Amino acid sequence: MSVVKINVLTVPEGQGAELERRFAARRNEVSTVTGFVGFQLLRPVEGEDRYYVVTQFDTEENYQEWLAHRHNAQGESGPRPTPISTMATTMAFEIVDLEALASE
Repeated sequence: MSVVKINVLTVPEGQGAELERRFAARRNEVSTVTGFVGFQLLRPVEGEDRYYVVTQFDTEENYQEWLAHRHNAQGESGPRPTPISTMATTMAFEIVDLEALASE
């Protein structure tokens, strides 16, 4: 069953453009991981000041592989820049197969 992870990033005022630039610079890193479906960086517009990073994988195991890959790759191209966000939380979801439910 597909899983969706939503990372919620609190970003100090004026730092959003830098966060977006960093995501753009490494946008293809996750695409090499087995089971990766896609991701989006959602910019706050109205009534919200947090960024949301929505990532989808085929399975929870694929997501865990990405975490391990990301952790292991941090030293390969030098140290990563200091994080911009002041707080980050992760929410996890499974995608409900509505077609399967409708045919029951």
